[in-house]
Amino acid sequence: MSPPVETAAPPARDVRRFGAAQRWVHRGTAALMGVCVLTAACLYIPQLAVLVGRRELVVRVHECAGLALPVPVLLGLASRALRADLRLLNRFGRHDKVWLRAALRRDRRPAARPAGKFNAGQKIYAAWIAGAALVMLGTGLMMWFTHLTPLMWRTSATFVHDWLALTIGVVLAGHIGMALGDPEARRGLRTGMVSRSWAEHEHRLWRP
Repeated sequence: MSPPVETAAPPARDVRRFGAAQRWVHRGTAALMGVCVLTAACLYIPQLAVLVGRRELVVRVHECAGLALPVPVLLGLASRALRADLRLLNRFGRHDKVWLRAALRRDRRPAARPAGKFNAGQKIYAAWIAGAALVMLGTGLMMWFTHLTPLMWRTSATFVHDWLALTIGVVLAGHIGMALGDPEARRGLRTGMVSRSWAEHEHRLWRP
């Protein structure tokens, strides 16, 4: 009898992109950010303000959600996997510059857009939204504790807070729109798993 022929195991169809910590940090941050945006809209858009009413309650919910916004990330720092992802998001390499140039040319070929676990657009968004959240927190505290700062500081903080809030709303709308156009990326945040073909197409430098 001839010896059995050994065959290689077929490659796994799915790969793990995010663990439980990364997914829950994203969900918690998204929920708190959503509350901040909705309550801000109810405070500044007259039609919504009249419809919702109870302005004092809306203000308190907005303040509490804003203060709690950093909490999911701070709790998530206990996870080694989340800390590793944060380090990746904080590194901008030569391939990220190539990705950005291709994005500006609207070149969607995978070979023209090399990316690791996170592409250059995701890194820029993460850095921008983290900085914007800190500025919003600082200006919000200056507006809340009125007795601690001069009137000029509070006036400037209100100006920055209001216009940055509008900018955040626009950027978040773009972020959600891009997510709606990529069901596999949404599945990665929902279940932690993505298809190997998607990973090789969108993040070919990533080695899960």
